[in-house]
Amino acid sequence: MLVLYETAAGYALFNLVDDKKLEKPENLWKDFETPDQANKTLKLKAFSKFENTTDALSAVTGIVEGKIPKNLKKFLSSEISEKEMKKEKLVVGDAKLGSALNKKLGISVLSDSSVLDLYRGIREQFESLVSGLSHSDLNAMSLGLSHSLSRYKLKFSPDKVDTMIVQAIGLLDDLDKELNTYAMRVKEWYGWHFPEMGKIIIDNLAYAKVVKAVGFRTNTSATDLSSILPEELEAEIKDAAEISMGTEISDEDLENIHSLCDQVINISEYRAQLYEYLKNRMNAIAPNLTSLVGELVGARLIAHTGSLMNLAKQPASTIQILGAEKALFRALKTKHNTPKYGLIYHASLVGQAGPKYKAKVARMLATKTAIALRVDALGETETADIGIEGRTKVEARIRMLESGGNARANRDRSSFKQSKFKFNKPAQYNAQSDAVMTEASEPTPAPASPEAPSKRKLEDSDDSEPKKAKKEKKDKKEKKEKKAKKSKKED
Repeated sequence: MLVLYETAAGYALFNLVDDKKLEKPENLWKDFETPDQANKTLKLKAFSKFENTTDALSAVTGIVEGKIPKNLKKFLSSEISEKEMKKEKLVVGDAKLGSALNKKLGISVLSDSSVLDLYRGIREQFESLVSGLSHSDLNAMSLGLSHSLSRYKLKFSPDKVDTMIVQAIGLLDDLDKELNTYAMRVKEWYGWHFPEMGKIIIDNLAYAKVVKAVGFRTNTSATDLSSILPEELEAEIKDAAEISMGTEISDEDLENIHSLCDQVINISEYRAQLYEYLKNRMNAIAPNLTSLVGELVGARLIAHTGSLMNLAKQPASTIQILGAEKALFRALKTKHNTPKYGLIYHASLVGQAGPKYKAKVARMLATKTAIALRVDALGETETADIGIEGRTKVEARIRMLESGGNARANRDRSSFKQSKFKFNKPAQYNAQSDAVMTEASEPTPAPASPEAPSKRKLEDSDDSEPKKAKKEKKDKKEKKEKKAKKSKKED
C-alpha cells in the first residue's frame, strides 16, 4: 500500500510494509514511538521537492480547492507504474484530493478516518523518514508557505471591497442595539424626575438633547428648545414641566444622566456617519443591487453569504428566502408551507405591495436581484441601469396587481400589434360537398345483369307490403281502445 504525504518542502511517497496495520488504527501510535520503528513501518519510495515558494503556493492552493496540481500529477504518474495503479491502493489524507486522484489516475484511494493516526505518526517522525531535511528548514518553509497562502486568500481588488460592507453592516446593527439600550436607560432614569416628557418626545436623540439642554425640569420654561424641537412640542413640554409629578434629583444624579446622554448623542452621530459610509460603498460596489433593494438590505444579503461573489452565485429562489433558513428547514421537517421571503422582505418594493401580493413581488424582486448581482460582481460597467430598469418593472407589476389587471408588466412593447379576432359566419350548406359512405364491396363482384334492378324493386315492394299491413292493424287497435275509453267515461 502506498502513502502520499504533502509537506511545505514537497511531496513524499511511502510504502506501507504491513497493510493489515490499518485494520487496527488505534495501535498505530506504537509503531511510531521511535525513528527505528517508524522506518520499519514505512519505507520512502520517492520525494519531490518544490523548486520555489510560488511552486509550493500553486500546489497548496490546488490541494485546498480539491484539485490535482500539475506537479503532483506528474510525480505520481512517473513514480507509480500502470501495474501498480491497478493493484496498489493509495492512502491520501484529504478526501477531496483522493476523489480527484481516483477520477484522474484511476487508482483506488483510501482517505477515511482510519488513516488519521498514520499521518500523525508520519508528521512526528518525518525528519527520520526523509533524510536531508532538518527541523529548522521545515519550520522556515512552513512559515513562508503559510504567509503566502494567507496573502493569496486575502488578495482582493480595491474596487470590489465587499469585506468592508460586511464589517460596516455588522457594526451598524451593533450600534443600533447599543443605542436602543442606552436611550431606554436615559428615559427610565430621567423619567423619575420628568415622566411626562417620555410620552411627548419619542425620538431618542431629541430626548437626549433636551435632557442635556434643560437639566432640572424647573429650568424648562427658561430654556430655548427651538433648535431641537418644533414649536408645538416645545410649548407642550413647557406646559407639562409646570404640572409634572416627578421626584426631585440631586446634582450628582443629573451629572450621571448627562454623561449617559452624551453617549447617546455621540453614538447617534457616529451611526449617521457610518450609514453614509455604507451608502457610498454600496453605490460603488453594487450599484444595481442598491437601486433595487436599498443599501441596508443589500448589505445584509452580502453579509449573510460572506461576499458579493458568493451572493451572485445563488439562484433567485435562494435569494428570496435568505435569512429564513430556520423557518425553511422547520417547514420541510413538519411538512408545512415553506417561507415566502427572508431578508428581502425588508426591501421598500415589498413594503409597497399589499398583503396579498407580497409573495409575488418578493419572487419577482428576487429574480431581478439575481440578474443585478451578476452584473455587479462580474460585469465591467459601473452604472445602475440594470437595477433601475428592474425596479421600474417591479413597480409596474405592483401597480398592475393593485389595480387588478391581468396584463403582464413586462410585455412586449414592439411595433407589432396583433389584430382582433373576427368571427366569420359560415357559408350556406352545400349538399353536393357531402361524401357518401358505402359498405365494402366483395373482392370479385359479378357484372350486373339488366334484370337485377327489376328484381330489387320487386324485393322492396314485397318488404313494404307486410309493413303496411302492420300499420293498419295498429291503427285499428288504437281506434278500438279509444272507443272503449269513451264508453267507460259515458257510463
